[in-house]
Amino acid sequence: MAVIDPRFDETTFIVIDFEGLTPAGRPAEPVEVAALALRPEHGRLVETGRFEELIRPPADVPVTAMDVRLKGITERMLAPGAPASVVMARLDAGLPASPCRLVAHHASTEAGIIARQAEPCPRLAAIPLLDTLRLAKATVPGLSSYRLDSLLAHYGIPRPAGRHRAMPDVEVTAQLLVRLLADGERDGRRRTLPELDMTAGVRPKRSSSAPEGEQSCLF
Repeated sequence: MAVIDPRFDETTFIVIDFEGLTPAGRPAEPVEVAALALRPEHGRLVETGRFEELIRPPADVPVTAMDVRLKGITERMLAPGAPASVVMARLDAGLPASPCRLVAHHASTEAGIIARQAEPCPRLAAIPLLDTLRLAKATVPGLSSYRLDSLLAHYGIPRPAGRHRAMPDVEVTAQLLVRLLADGERDGRRRTLPELDMTAGVRPKRSSSAPEGEQSCLF
């Protein structure tokens, strides 16, 4: 990867994923979040920090047998967790001071969850997103499917044992991002952060001003 753009080099890319429950007639309720921070160094994206936490859902949102089967997350695992407002505030407090982009596969899903939780995480809610699904469609056109598993198979990235848990999904999405950036750079399609935003950008569903002053940095 050799993207040539000072703005790219100053940006922290935070790959993020939520696992959620989808009660009938209501938006998804997050039960797990993971984030992996990457910074460009000498032509590579280098991990600079990570965040992972289970989230206790509202009392009226059950964990179904299908949820347990798909995600491996049980009510017993979630019971000692903090509510979403607390977890999202912790994540927000650990964001780096540098310019950021959130990265997710089918990023509109993450954007929606963040928007609904925006009050305790105003900085997070204001960060633009990059969608690896959109990036993949522009980088490797003509594939029959752009689902995450299909793209992992295309690039020979092993499907993680914990697929559909937040951190394993974040880790493979980060690997996918690196491969897509390398392919795009080799083909001369994208060499700047604005070009990347134009190709794969997703605007936050709710903007908010970042609070003033430095905060302790988990990343």
